[in-house]
Amino acid sequence: MGITEFESVIGYEFKDKELLKIALTHSSYANENKMPLNNERLEFLGDSVLGFVTAEYLFSQFKGRPEGELTKLRAAVVCEKSLFRFAEKISLGEHIFMGKGEEHSGGRNRPSIVSDAFEAVIAAMYIDGGIDAVRPYILGFIKDAVKREASFKDNKSLLQEEIQKNKGNTLVYEEISESGPDHEKIFTFVVKLNGKVIGQGEGKSKKEAEQAAAGDALVKFNV
Repeated sequence: MGITEFESVIGYEFKDKELLKIALTHSSYANENKMPLNNERLEFLGDSVLGFVTAEYLFSQFKGRPEGELTKLRAAVVCEKSLFRFAEKISLGEHIFMGKGEEHSGGRNRPSIVSDAFEAVIAAMYIDGGIDAVRPYILGFIKDAVKREASFKDNKSLLQEEIQKNKGNTLVYEEISESGPDHEKIFTFVVKLNGKVIGQGEGKSKKEAEQAAAGDALVKFNV
Protein backbone atom coordinates (compact mmCIF):
# COMPACT_ATOMS: atom_id res chain seq x y z
CA MET A 1 0.00 0.00 0.00
CA GLY A 2 1.09 3.56 -0.63
CA ILE A 3 1.41 6.67 1.47
CA THR A 4 -2.09 7.91 0.62
CA GLU A 5 -3.69 4.63 1.69
CA PHE A 6 -1.85 4.74 4.99
CA GLU A 7 -3.00 8.32 5.58
CA SER A 8 -6.56 7.06 5.21
CA VAL A 9 -5.91 4.34 7.77
CA ILE A 10 -4.54 6.75 10.40
CA GLY A 11 -7.00 9.53 9.60
CA TYR A 12 -4.40 12.23 9.04
CA GLU A 13 -3.25 13.86 5.80
CA PHE A 14 0.36 15.02 5.82
CA LYS A 15 1.34 18.37 4.41
CA ASP A 16 4.86 16.97 3.98
CA LYS A 17 4.47 13.47 2.51
CA GLU A 18 8.23 12.93 2.67
CA LEU A 19 8.06 13.01 6.47
CA LEU A 20 5.66 10.09 6.51
CA LYS A 21 7.75 8.17 3.98
CA ILE A 22 10.83 8.53 6.20
CA ALA A 23 8.80 7.44 9.24
CA LEU A 24 7.89 4.24 7.41
CA THR A 25 11.43 3.57 6.12
CA HIS A 26 13.35 0.90 8.01
CA SER A 27 17.14 1.09 7.98
CA SER A 28 17.36 -2.14 5.94
CA TYR A 29 15.41 -0.53 3.08
CA ALA A 30 17.45 2.68 3.28
CA ASN A 31 20.69 0.70 3.13
CA GLU A 32 19.60 -1.42 0.17
CA ASN A 33 18.46 1.64 -1.78
CA LYS A 34 21.31 3.92 -0.70
CA MET A 35 18.90 6.37 0.93
CA PRO A 36 20.38 8.90 3.37
CA LEU A 37 17.50 8.75 5.89
CA ASN A 38 15.56 6.11 7.80
CA ASN A 39 13.07 6.26 10.67
CA GLU A 40 15.52 5.89 13.59
CA ARG A 41 15.82 9.60 14.42
CA LEU A 42 12.05 10.03 14.19
CA GLU A 43 11.58 7.04 16.49
CA PHE A 44 13.73 8.81 19.08
CA LEU A 45 11.50 11.90 18.98
CA GLY A 46 8.29 9.89 18.80
CA ASP A 47 9.17 8.06 21.99
CA SER A 48 9.29 11.38 23.85
CA VAL A 49 6.09 12.73 22.29
CA LEU A 50 4.25 9.51 23.14
CA GLY A 51 5.56 9.62 26.70
CA PHE A 52 4.53 13.25 27.13
CA VAL A 53 0.98 12.82 25.83
CA THR A 54 0.55 9.68 27.95
CA ALA A 55 1.91 11.41 31.06
CA GLU A 56 -0.35 14.42 30.43
CA TYR A 57 -3.39 12.14 30.15
CA LEU A 58 -2.52 10.15 33.29
CA PHE A 59 -1.87 13.36 35.24
CA SER A 60 -5.35 14.66 34.39
CA GLN A 61 -7.19 11.36 34.84
CA PHE A 62 -5.63 10.11 38.10
CA LYS A 63 -5.40 13.17 40.31
CA GLY A 64 -5.01 11.14 43.50
CA ARG A 65 -2.21 8.86 42.31
CA PRO A 66 1.37 9.51 43.51
CA GLU A 67 4.24 10.04 41.08
CA GLY A 68 5.57 6.50 41.49
CA GLU A 69 2.31 4.86 40.47
CA LEU A 70 1.87 7.19 37.49
CA THR A 71 5.40 6.38 36.33
CA LYS A 72 4.74 2.63 36.47
CA LEU A 73 1.39 3.04 34.72
CA ARG A 74 2.94 5.10 31.92
CA ALA A 75 5.71 2.50 31.47
CA ALA A 76 3.13 -0.28 31.14
CA VAL A 77 1.05 1.67 28.62
CA VAL A 78 3.93 2.63 26.30
CA CYS A 79 6.04 -0.55 26.52
CA GLU A 80 7.02 -2.37 23.33
CA LYS A 81 4.29 -4.97 23.80
CA SER A 82 1.62 -2.26 23.96
CA LEU A 83 3.03 -0.36 20.99
CA PHE A 84 3.07 -3.53 18.91
CA ARG A 85 -0.58 -4.10 19.82
CA PHE A 86 -1.41 -0.52 18.78
CA ALA A 87 0.48 -0.97 15.50
CA GLU A 88 -1.41 -4.17 14.72
CA LYS A 89 -4.69 -2.22 14.84
CA ILE A 90 -3.57 -0.22 11.80
CA SER A 91 -1.65 -3.07 10.12
CA LEU A 92 1.46 -0.92 10.33
CA GLY A 93 3.82 -3.77 9.48
CA GLU A 94 2.31 -4.00 6.00
CA HIS A 95 3.16 -0.35 5.28
CA ILE A 96 6.83 -0.30 6.33
CA PHE A 97 9.45 0.08 3.59
CA MET A 98 11.74 -2.81 4.42
CA GLY A 99 14.78 -4.49 2.91
CA LYS A 100 14.25 -7.86 1.23
CA GLY A 101 16.40 -9.74 3.72
CA GLU A 102 14.62 -8.25 6.71
CA GLU A 103 11.24 -8.94 5.18
CA HIS A 104 12.10 -12.57 4.41
CA SER A 105 13.17 -13.08 8.03
CA GLY A 106 9.77 -11.95 9.32
CA GLY A 107 10.56 -8.30 9.97
CA ARG A 108 7.01 -7.13 9.31
CA ASN A 109 5.86 -9.03 12.38
CA ARG A 110 8.85 -8.24 14.58
CA PRO A 111 7.69 -6.19 17.61
CA SER A 112 10.87 -4.12 17.85
CA ILE A 113 10.67 -2.98 14.21
CA VAL A 114 6.94 -2.33 14.15
CA SER A 115 6.81 -0.54 17.51
CA ASP A 116 9.72 1.70 16.48
CA ALA A 117 7.86 2.58 13.27
CA PHE A 118 4.77 3.39 15.33
CA GLU A 119 6.80 5.93 17.32
CA ALA A 120 8.34 7.31 14.13
CA VAL A 121 4.88 7.97 12.68
CA ILE A 122 3.97 9.83 15.87
CA ALA A 123 7.06 12.02 15.47
CA ALA A 124 6.30 12.70 11.82
CA MET A 125 2.75 13.71 12.68
CA TYR A 126 4.02 15.94 15.49
CA ILE A 127 6.50 17.71 13.19
CA ASP A 128 3.92 18.05 10.43
CA GLY A 129 0.91 19.20 12.45
CA GLY A 130 2.03 19.95 16.00
CA ILE A 131 0.93 18.54 19.33
CA ASP A 132 -2.76 19.25 18.69
CA ALA A 133 -2.65 17.00 15.62
CA VAL A 134 -0.88 14.10 17.26
CA ARG A 135 -2.55 14.17 20.69
CA PRO A 136 -5.95 12.76 19.56
CA TYR A 137 -4.17 10.13 17.47
CA ILE A 138 -2.20 8.91 20.49
CA LEU A 139 -5.19 9.06 22.82
CA GLY A 140 -7.14 6.89 20.40
CA PHE A 141 -4.71 4.08 21.22
CA ILE A 142 -3.76 4.59 24.85
CA LYS A 143 -7.14 5.17 26.52
CA ASP A 144 -8.12 1.50 26.48
CA ALA A 145 -4.62 0.46 27.52
CA VAL A 146 -4.76 2.88 30.45
CA LYS A 147 -8.12 1.47 31.54
CA ARG A 148 -6.77 -2.07 31.38
CA GLU A 149 -3.55 -1.35 33.25
CA ALA A 150 -5.18 0.96 35.79
CA SER A 151 -7.93 -1.53 36.64
CA PHE A 152 -5.33 -4.26 37.15
CA LYS A 153 -3.35 -2.00 39.44
CA ASP A 154 -6.45 -1.00 41.37
CA ASN A 155 -7.19 -4.61 42.32
CA LYS A 156 -3.81 -5.15 43.96
CA SER A 157 -3.75 -1.69 45.53
CA LEU A 158 -7.25 -2.06 46.94
CA LEU A 159 -6.47 -5.49 48.37
CA GLN A 160 -3.26 -4.20 49.93
CA GLU A 161 -5.17 -1.33 51.54
CA GLU A 162 -7.80 -3.74 52.84
CA ILE A 163 -5.38 -6.14 54.51
CA GLN A 164 -3.36 -3.31 56.03
CA LYS A 165 -6.35 -2.36 58.18
CA ASN A 166 -5.10 -5.02 60.58
CA LYS A 167 -1.44 -4.90 61.56
CA GLY A 168 0.71 -7.96 61.04
CA ASN A 169 -1.06 -9.22 57.91
CA THR A 170 1.14 -10.62 55.14
CA LEU A 171 0.02 -10.85 51.51
CA VAL A 172 1.81 -13.21 49.07
CA TYR A 173 1.11 -14.03 45.40
CA GLU A 174 2.10 -17.49 44.17
CA GLU A 175 2.01 -19.10 40.74
CA ILE A 176 0.36 -22.53 40.90
CA SER A 177 0.31 -23.49 37.21
CA GLU A 178 0.91 -22.47 33.62
CA SER A 179 -0.54 -24.11 30.53
CA GLY A 180 -0.87 -23.72 26.79
CA PRO A 181 1.66 -23.19 23.96
CA ASP A 182 4.37 -20.55 24.27
CA HIS A 183 2.41 -17.92 22.31
CA GLU A 184 -0.81 -18.51 24.28
CA LYS A 185 0.30 -19.20 27.84
CA ILE A 186 -2.28 -19.13 30.62
CA PHE A 187 -0.94 -18.50 34.12
CA THR A 188 -2.82 -19.30 37.33
CA PHE A 189 -1.98 -17.49 40.57
CA VAL A 190 -3.31 -17.55 44.10
CA VAL A 191 -3.03 -14.80 46.67
CA LYS A 192 -2.46 -15.82 50.29
CA LEU A 193 -3.21 -13.85 53.43
CA ASN A 194 -1.03 -15.05 56.31
CA GLY A 195 -0.49 -18.33 54.44
CA LYS A 196 -4.17 -18.93 53.65
CA VAL A 197 -5.46 -18.77 50.07
CA ILE A 198 -8.02 -15.97 49.72
CA GLY A 199 -8.20 -15.61 45.95
CA GLN A 200 -7.31 -17.28 42.66
CA GLY A 201 -7.12 -15.99 39.09
CA GLU A 202 -5.92 -16.67 35.57
CA GLY A 203 -4.34 -14.47 32.94
CA LYS A 204 -2.27 -14.36 29.75
CA SER A 205 0.61 -12.91 31.76
CA LYS A 206 1.78 -13.35 35.33
CA LYS A 207 0.82 -9.77 36.07
CA GLU A 208 -2.69 -10.28 34.73
CA ALA A 209 -3.11 -13.49 36.74
CA GLU A 210 -1.97 -11.79 39.95
CA GLN A 211 -4.48 -8.99 39.41
CA ALA A 212 -7.25 -11.50 38.70
CA ALA A 213 -6.41 -13.29 41.96
CA ALA A 214 -6.53 -9.96 43.82
CA GLY A 215 -9.91 -9.23 42.21
CA ASP A 216 -11.23 -12.60 43.34
CA ALA A 217 -10.09 -11.86 46.89
CA LEU A 218 -11.74 -8.42 46.80
CA VAL A 219 -15.07 -10.02 45.87
CA LYS A 220 -14.78 -12.29 48.90
CA PHE A 221 -13.97 -9.27 51.06
CA ASN A 222 -17.01 -7.48 49.56
CA VAL A 223 -14.79 -4.53 48.62
